[in-house]
Amino acid sequence: MRTGCIGLIAAAIVSAATSANAQIRDAVYRGTMICDKLPFTAGKSREAIEVTIAGGAVRYARIVRLRGIGSLPREEGGGTLSGQNISLQGSWKSGSRQYEAKYAGSFVRRHADLKGTQTWNDGGKTLTRDCSGTIKRPLRIFLTRDQKQP
Repeated sequence: MRTGCIGLIAAAIVSAATSANAQIRDAVYRGTMICDKLPFTAGKSREAIEVTIAGGAVRYARIVRLRGIGSLPREEGGGTLSGQNISLQGSWKSGSRQYEAKYAGSFVRRHADLKGTQTWNDGGKTLTRDCSGTIKRPLRIFLTRDQKQP
């Protein structure tokens, strides 16, 4: 009987820790991604990225700025969490240009460093460029009441 109770208590602790870990990650993370130069760009690109984690679901968006495109189109995608690791997959398309993006990183406290690639298709040519950046969640005192953990 005693062994059964200890096992039940241990299972409850592990379950609570897993749930608490998922809740701790729940927030909007903001940062900057820097991507290498492409043949049709003036230099490296430096754009904002926003990653939202809610209940284990991961979504992200970042602006794509290119000359000749009037509006500010967005690269959008989703991702997964596995322990301290995050991976993002998304895409963007405008006219004959499009790309698929994959980024991954690990959380350390309230931030994650991301690295990945964008695989572009520009009028039949395939180009790949590396990207890296950091996302951070705000300090707890800056979260709204419903975002704060008990």
